[in-house]
Amino acid sequence: MRLLLIMGQERLDDEERPESPDLHVYGGTPSHSPRLGPIRCSAFAGDLINPKQTIKRGNKKRIRACSERGTAKAAIGVIAILGFFCLINWFMLSRLHEGRVWLRRGLSKNPNRNPKLILSQKEERKRFEKSKRKYNGTYGRMLSLAAHALGENKLEPKDLWQEPREQASAWKPCAEQRSFTCPDRSLDGKNGYIMVTANGGINQQRVAVCNIVVVARLLNATLVIPKFMLSDVWTDASQFGDIYQEEHFMKYLSPDIRIVKELPNDLQSLDLEPIGSVVTDIEMMKEAKPDFYMKHILPILLKNGVVHFVGFGNRLAFDPMPFELQRLRCRCNFHALNFIPRIQETAALLVRRLRGSGSYVAPLDQHLLGPKFASSILDNKSSDPPLQQKGASSSSSSKYLALHLRFEIDMVAHSLCYFGGGKTEQNELDSYRQKHFPSLSTLTKTKKFPSADVLRTEGLCPLTPEEAVLMLAALGFNRETRVFVAGANIYGGSRRLAVLTSLYPNLVTKEKLLSQSELQPFKNFSSQLAALDFIACAAADAFAMTDPGSQLSSLVSGYRIYYGDGKMPTIRPNKRRLSDILMKNSTIEWNVFEKRVRKANRQTKHVSARPTGRSVYRYPRCKECMCHA
Repeated sequence: MRLLLIMGQERLDDEERPESPDLHVYGGTPSHSPRLGPIRCSAFAGDLINPKQTIKRGNKKRIRACSERGTAKAAIGVIAILGFFCLINWFMLSRLHEGRVWLRRGLSKNPNRNPKLILSQKEERKRFEKSKRKYNGTYGRMLSLAAHALGENKLEPKDLWQEPREQASAWKPCAEQRSFTCPDRSLDGKNGYIMVTANGGINQQRVAVCNIVVVARLLNATLVIPKFMLSDVWTDASQFGDIYQEEHFMKYLSPDIRIVKELPNDLQSLDLEPIGSVVTDIEMMKEAKPDFYMKHILPILLKNGVVHFVGFGNRLAFDPMPFELQRLRCRCNFHALNFIPRIQETAALLVRRLRGSGSYVAPLDQHLLGPKFASSILDNKSSDPPLQQKGASSSSSSKYLALHLRFEIDMVAHSLCYFGGGKTEQNELDSYRQKHFPSLSTLTKTKKFPSADVLRTEGLCPLTPEEAVLMLAALGFNRETRVFVAGANIYGGSRRLAVLTSLYPNLVTKEKLLSQSELQPFKNFSSQLAALDFIACAAADAFAMTDPGSQLSSLVSGYRIYYGDGKMPTIRPNKRRLSDILMKNSTIEWNVFEKRVRKANRQTKHVSARPTGRSVYRYPRCKECMCHA
C-alpha cells in the first residue's frame, strides 16, 4: 500500500513540475521539488560551488538513496504479499478440486468429512443437472434419420443375432439333478398344509408358485395346488390348471415335496382368518429370509395345521438360501411348469408362422411346446393361411426378432413418467392410478416424488415405441426383419404402433398371425394370451426387451439362458444410458447415435455368473441352477 501511495505521489509530482529550460537543455533536475524543497544549485554555477550547497547536495543524495531503498523494499513487500495471496488461492482451488474428485468417486479421502453427506451432495448435484433436461416425447428428426439409414439397406453387424458363444455355451442346465436322499414318504409334509393365492399376472404368479414350493420344502409342509387371485388390472379368472399341467407339476416335484389338490375335509371347514392362519403381504417383509419362516410361520403351521398365504409377491429372498432350496427353485421354474396342451398347440402354430417356410426346431422348442407340438413346427402340410394375409412378409427367412413392448397403460401409469401426451395424458393416467393404484395415487399427493424428467434420466421409465424402434434401427436390424411385438394393448393404440410399422413393415402381433377362431378359446383370458407371448418370445432367434424390470422379460431371458446353449441372444438396454443418448435427439448425428447405442448394447452382453441377491429366474448362471463346464 505504501508503494502505491509513493508511486502515485511521484506521478503527481511529475505532472505538477513546471517546464524549465534548464531541464530541457542540460537534463538537470527541476528547480523545485515538493518533497525536497527548492534546489539552490544551478547548472550555471560552474566550478564555484558554495560549501553549504555541497553539504545540502550530499544530504539530497542521501535522502534520494534512502527513498530509492525504501521504494525497493516496498516493491519487494508487495510482490511477497501478491505471492502469498497466489499461494493461498492455489491451495483453496486444489482443495476444491479434491472435493469434486471425492464427490465423483462417492468416497471421502478426508476422514473428517461425512461420506453420507458427500454422497447426498453428489446426488443433489446430479439431480439438479438432470432436471434441466427436458423431454417432449417427440423424435421426428431421429425417426427421419432412422428411415434414411434403413433405406440404405446396409449389411447387419455380424454379432447382431449372436451371443458370446464360447462363454455362454460353457453353462449347462443341471437343476434337475438331486443330491439329497428322499426321506420316508410317511414323513413328507408332516408339519401341516401350505396354501397360496398368488396375485398379479401370469409371470408374477409363476414366481410365487416356485417360491411357495421352496417354502413348503423348508417347513416340511404339504403344498396344496396354488390358486390365482382375480386382479382388477388383469381381469382374468384363470386358475393354475387353466395354464399349467397339474399332473406333471405334482409328479415332477414329488421327490421334493408332497403336493395335493385340496385340503383334507377336516381342515376345509376351518375359518382360517380368526385362528391366525391367513398371512398377507402386509404382514410380511419383501424378500424374507428362511429364518423368518422358521421363526414366525412354522409355529402357526404347527399350531393350526395350515397356513394360507394371500398375495405372496416377492416374499422370499434369493440370498442367503441353502443350496438345495435354491436348486429346487430353478427346478420348479425350468422343469416343473409346463403349459397345457391347448396353449402349446396354438403357440406352435404361432411360431411356425413367424418362422415362415424356413421353419426349424430351435433349442427351446422341446421344453416350451413338448415333443408332440415341437415337431409340428416342421409340418408344412398344415393349412396355414398365407403370411401376406396375416400381416407378415412372404419371405422364406426363418429368423425373427421378438420385442416385448411393455407399454400397457398399467405400466405407463405406475411409472409416474411423462410420454408427450400433454394434459390429456396426465389426466388419463391420474384417473387410472386413482382406480387401480389408489395407494400410489394417495402418495403422489402427500409425498414429493422425483420429477418425470429426473425419472427418465435415471432410466426408470419404460421405453416408448418410438424409442424402441430407434434402438432396433441403431443396432442394425435391417428393414426386412420380421418383428414380433409381444404385449397386450399398447398405450396410445395404433397411433404409436404406426411408428414401428413405418420403419419395420414386417411387424406382426399374435392377433395378426392367428385367426379369430384360433384366438377364441383365449378370449378374455389375459394370462393365457400372455402365455402365447411368453412362448413366442422365448423361441425367437433374438429377443429385445424394453423394460428389464418386467417379469415377462426377466423370465423369458432366463429361460433363453438356461436352455439356449449360447445361441439365443437377448437385448437388454441400459435405459439410463439410452435415455442420456436420446436426450440429444435434436442435435446428435445418426452415425454417432449408432455407435453409442451399439457400445451400450455390447456392454450388456457380457457372460457372467448371477450377482448375489439377484433373481435366479432371470440370472440362472449359478452353481445351483447351471453347471459350468
